[in-house]
Amino acid sequence: MKAPIGERAGGVALLACSFLGGCLQLGPRSVRRDQFDYSTAVADAWKDQMLLNIVKLRYADVPVFVDVAQIVSGYSLETTVDAGGSLGSGSGDNILSLGAGSTFTDRPTLTYTPKTGNQFLKALMVPIDPTALFLLVQSGYNARFIFEWALESVNGVRNRSAVAGAVREPDPDFERLMDMISKAQFAGAFGVRVEQDEARKESTVIFFRRENLGPEAQAFVDEAKGIMGFAPDRDRFLVVFSPVRGGSDELSVQTRSILQVLIAMGMFIEAPEEHVASGRALPGASGAGPASWPLRIHSGKDEPADAFAAIRYDQHWFWIDHDDLVSKRAFFLVTFLFALSETGGGQGAPVLTIPTG
Repeated sequence: MKAPIGERAGGVALLACSFLGGCLQLGPRSVRRDQFDYSTAVADAWKDQMLLNIVKLRYADVPVFVDVAQIVSGYSLETTVDAGGSLGSGSGDNILSLGAGSTFTDRPTLTYTPKTGNQFLKALMVPIDPTALFLLVQSGYNARFIFEWALESVNGVRNRSAVAGAVREPDPDFERLMDMISKAQFAGAFGVRVEQDEARKESTVIFFRRENLGPEAQAFVDEAKGIMGFAPDRDRFLVVFSPVRGGSDELSVQTRSILQVLIAMGMFIEAPEEHVASGRALPGASGAGPASWPLRIHSGKDEPADAFAAIRYDQHWFWIDHDDLVSKRAFFLVTFLFALSETGGGQGAPVLTIPTG
């Protein structure tokens, strides 16, 4: 039995109202999706940009950073509903024709801000604040992991470095010192605190504990002190910025700048051999080989199928494997240090504006 025209038209109207009612909830319903999608896109783009600049520095190219300053995503929805019909006479059928349509448009507008100017360039070149690094250690980060990337020297013991296109291998004692400090930290024998004097001036202090230490942990502490030239009976040392060994109660550290950290990471790119041989790319790290490197950036002609970050440069792909946790941690550190060094030039976080009215 066919429903009267009035009932069918009422059903169409109800359907249209239901459809439009759902669309009126577009704003609230889109928050989770938009926030997740845009934050993921910005994060992925930042990882790729950081990787690209590490690769460019290995190739003696100019690094360039561009921020997403603002995101404006505007939605528009247009709907049409048409209904028409005719009434038959006598036993004739009633005829009803229906039509509905909608047009949805999403027009995002992105604003990009190149990082340039005196303040940004200085932030790239100024050494990282030693206090910030030691507070990272105090927060639970492995001391070796932090110091290996961000320190140029500790009490005159020098780390691996790249200077003027030449790679200088670390002093023999540096690797051993990092091992001992890391093991002492794990044993609870090494700590950091920030002290304040009467003039309210803050100082960073490292200390070694003696209480409740087993013989093995005490051996770690004693060897670390010996490498740094400290007397066995001293346990508290003031952190100072200096490339050479200081006083008997001072720990002299020479921190790297963000630019130096990026150059150091570029040393662990598995660049094509022909690029290095021809002088297209700078020499990289040597030693025990890629398997023992603290960061591995692969290269190849083909795009990787599953990468944590991947970019194309000079007709080659460069990438970090998604299952390489060591390299991912190193990549996170440089991103964190980049933000910590105030390289943003006062820029705030990207603003996401989504008009849905």
